[in-house]
Amino acid sequence: MAEQEPVTELGAFSSDDADPTEWTHGRRDLQSAEVFWLTTVRPEGRPHVTPLLGIWLDGALYFCTGSNERKAKNLAQNPFCILTTGCNRLDGLDLVVEGEAKKVSDLAELALVADTYESKYGSHFTAPEGNWFGLGDTIRRDGVVVYRVAPSTAFGFGKGTSSSQTRWKFS
Repeated sequence: MAEQEPVTELGAFSSDDADPTEWTHGRRDLQSAEVFWLTTVRPEGRPHVTPLLGIWLDGALYFCTGSNERKAKNLAQNPFCILTTGCNRLDGLDLVVEGEAKKVSDLAELALVADTYESKYGSHFTAPEGNWFGLGDTIRRDGVVVYRVAPSTAFGFGKGTSSSQTRWKFS
């Protein structure tokens, strides 16, 4: 699937000398991020936030979970979510991706997702002593719920000598 090029805007809360962050920079940071924070909404309206592993593939973020986990239950009621990643320093780039989580069931797509997870996380997925050993094969056989979140809007919050708030709008 071809990746969309978003419309880029610099937000009003940016420093006077700030430039918008290029989408290529934001996408590169999404590809390399090891941990994401997923925000969903519980049925009664309270937020739920949890850390998870994720991959950027073909213009979307992917993550997986068990069907009985809180995030899966929340997404069954309300598929809109936010994925966040970045750094906990006063410099760098923090990223926020808003979108609708859609379940993936196509076996070819699941195989590509599993391959990408294994490539990104290496021995954590492929070595018997790895934290998530065997998850790639579980993904391939549709043994966990895999979600695809194509961004509707994403934000890049640049921090350092000047601050920037970049909005990327996807059609």
